[in-house]
Amino acid sequence: MRGPGVLPRTPGRPETRTARERFDDLVLAVVTEVDARWADRLGVVEYAVEDTPDLPDDWDPTTVPLGSAVRGTGGAPSRVVVFRRPIEHRAETRSDLDAIVLTVVVEQVADLLNVEPHVIDPRYDAD
Repeated sequence: MRGPGVLPRTPGRPETRTARERFDDLVLAVVTEVDARWADRLGVVEYAVEDTPDLPDDWDPTTVPLGSAVRGTGGAPSRVVVFRRPIEHRAETRSDLDAIVLTVVVEQVADLLNVEPHVIDPRYDAD
């Protein structure tokens, strides 16, 4: 089959959301909740979703980062990045995807605050 499965209500705009848009929505939901709880200690943080990480030449091929946290310096805000494709590759179901995104965001925020991840969100499960 070619073309949309559902005719769009607005010409030129797909009726259904893409996998990327659904992933962005999931990350936004997790980030909004975590950031609201910890905004007073976090300060200004930029959150982003990138498809894949930029890997250095000396990268160990046995591990692939799922997220990244960079502390802000001077006037630059801290930044948390979630890498979409490695996470989607590991998730077999929608609930797996939800759990992995929560885990990655919580671990990155915990790293910025120098606290244990379970302090950031009680739903955190290291497994």
